[in-house]
Amino acid sequence: MRSLASHLGTTLDEIILTKELTKRFGDVLALNRVNLQVEKGEIFGLLGPNGSGKTTMVRILCGLMAPTKGMATVVGFDVSSQPEQVKANIGYMPQRFCLYEDHTVFENLEFLARIYGLSKDDAHKRVSEVIQLVQLGEMRDRLAGNLSGGLKQRLALGSALVHRPKLLFLDEPTAGIDPPLRRIFWDYFRQLNREGITVFVNTHYMDEAAQCDRLGILSQGNLVGVGTQKMLRRKIEREEELDLLCSDAQTAKSVLQGEPYVLSATIKDRWLRLTVEDAGSAVPKIISTLDRSNITVEDVKMKEMTLEDVFVGLTETGGD
Repeated sequence: MRSLASHLGTTLDEIILTKELTKRFGDVLALNRVNLQVEKGEIFGLLGPNGSGKTTMVRILCGLMAPTKGMATVVGFDVSSQPEQVKANIGYMPQRFCLYEDHTVFENLEFLARIYGLSKDDAHKRVSEVIQLVQLGEMRDRLAGNLSGGLKQRLALGSALVHRPKLLFLDEPTAGIDPPLRRIFWDYFRQLNREGITVFVNTHYMDEAAQCDRLGILSQGNLVGVGTQKMLRRKIEREEELDLLCSDAQTAKSVLQGEPYVLSATIKDRWLRLTVEDAGSAVPKIISTLDRSNITVEDVKMKEMTLEDVFVGLTETGGD
């Protein structure tokens, strides 16, 4: 069946495209006119607190739920009119384990492979590959219900990969597991991405979001920012702080207080703390100005805006 990509003017590089995507549950507006584009081959993170609409968004993109208004295409197929084609081309790793606990690791994966249409021989071969990938070789004959939480997560990831999807959805993939195992999972995700699988991650972990190529920030159903971390930082018009270790902090303070790019100046010990609008452009000007006054700058410490600062700023302002 022909996809809708040509009708909508999308390109082969757009693996996810939404236009005015809206979802209501009675009087509750879960998603509000979301416009999003995810490129083929990237790791895209959807960041937001619980209740922001992240899971609703993913369920719609996976063809599991129809939007109230607007549209979305995933891997070139419309999620409303072609949900089965969407499901055939994506992998989905849910937050909660939902496989058969009375089946072994191998039996769970083989069952899914056969559902996706693989022959018995091809299913055995692919399941063996996936078990190797997620490092469950020693557990292949163990019942899923007897696995630890971390091993169940590995099995869930394997189940999402058994049919070689083009796009992998990860819904809070490392929730409830310890940091060392989270690093292992992210090694898996990056390896899959290098092999050509586009990864869409739903998360509320800042360190996890920081590993994505681009981010979308969702707040109360509104997509308040989309871009790289650098691009999102630029959207937050916030004053920045600099600490300078000077040969003469008192004179430096007097010299710099008259400069338009310095908003305030205070002294603590030998350190001069400055508040500026843009630290990156202000530092060269500051050093040059002090040099003309024969004041040496021995050290500069710049307080960089964190991803958490960006998240808080965008959700507070609504992206304006």
